[in-house]
Amino acid sequence: MANKVKIAHKEIDQVGSDTLDLIRDAGKFNKWMYQTIKPFCKGKILEIGSGVGNISQFFLEDGDDIMLSDLRQGYCDRLKDNFSSYKTLQGIKLMDLTDPEFDIKFKNLFNSFDTIFALNVIEHIFDDKLAIKNCRKLLKNNGNLIVLVPSYQKLFNGIDKSLDHYRRYNKKTLSTLFIDNNLKIVHKRYFNFMGIFAWFFSGKLQKNDSIPAGQMRLYNILVPIFRIIDVLVFRAFGLSTIVVGKK
Repeated sequence: MANKVKIAHKEIDQVGSDTLDLIRDAGKFNKWMYQTIKPFCKGKILEIGSGVGNISQFFLEDGDDIMLSDLRQGYCDRLKDNFSSYKTLQGIKLMDLTDPEFDIKFKNLFNSFDTIFALNVIEHIFDDKLAIKNCRKLLKNNGNLIVLVPSYQKLFNGIDKSLDHYRRYNKKTLSTLFIDNNLKIVHKRYFNFMGIFAWFFSGKLQKNDSIPAGQMRLYNILVPIFRIIDVLVFRAFGLSTIVVGKK
């Protein structure tokens, strides 16, 4: 994995890119995720792992001051092509949260952001504690860090492997990362209850190593129903785990 990380700046992982492009077309699902984290976003925002901008576009269209970032140069190039015309875009950074020279390269951004969010990013990072630690350095005092990750290690399957996930989480394990980095937990919840069954069916039963396009399209159509189900189950379970911490 170390070798892969070293060359990551120069490449776009094909499986990851294909998955992001697939999810890009799932507008209802992306908007649901955006609306779920939006109440915790304020001031100057940094997105960690922007990818192709599936969530970024909502912030820019709403006129938020936001800086985008990604580990891979290829994604940064795509972000520039897609979003450079937005006046509230604060820049696009090539950023690796576990870069050995993080303090040197990004010292000018320390204590700069009111909000940092990382959606489906931390599970790709071996040293997740260091990743959270470096996010904290970039936050202003009283700033919010929002992290969304896949839930439940028992759901780990071939899709996780192909996407280079190291692990899946729950509210307790993700909260521990925040607490260990002196971040006060202000909110935690599960997200996307029905996704549990879809992930199990596709990854465990069908043994897919990528998300089938047809299944993603159908899931996107059904999002309005799934949003209601999340409320009915009191967000007690979900395919994703969300924790918000304050510096």
